[in-house]
Amino acid sequence: MTPCARDRAAQVAFMFFDVDGVLTDGGLYYDAQGESLKRFCVLDGQGFKSLQASGIGVGILSGRSHPSVTRRAEELGVQTVFLGVEDKRRCLEGWIVQTSLSPQQIGHMGDDLADTPVFAWAGFAASVPNAPESVQAAAHWVSQRPGGAGAARDACDFLLSART
Repeated sequence: MTPCARDRAAQVAFMFFDVDGVLTDGGLYYDAQGESLKRFCVLDGQGFKSLQASGIGVGILSGRSHPSVTRRAEELGVQTVFLGVEDKRRCLEGWIVQTSLSPQQIGHMGDDLADTPVFAWAGFAASVPNAPESVQAAAHWVSQRPGGAGAARDACDFLLSART
């Protein structure tokens, strides 16, 4: 954790989360018909609800697209969902034009190289302990729990604690 991680987290008004490797363990499960399945951690869902209740927006930003992500987002009341995004930073730069937010008010939790351009742009960058070292080094904060096992919940709790 960088010394200013708590200060950066306290400024977050909207937090985005990657899916594979953050909200899931990054593995892909296939059934007999070749359909892929994803496993989500319920702890993360409660973290999302806590952020939303405190007034912090929650979004999903993923390079892949899968119907289960849309379903999970609906269950959690997450309305800002960007799937199949090749350039995550460009996506968020376009999105904030429609809001009154600045990059300093945006947080993002990711686990791979596609997330690091967002890390350099956003006010708060979070990662997971199972991410490559270069990705962890680019983040302001790294969760104790790995992706798919409560990492997003750790980030939500950290964001909330930074506000107090």
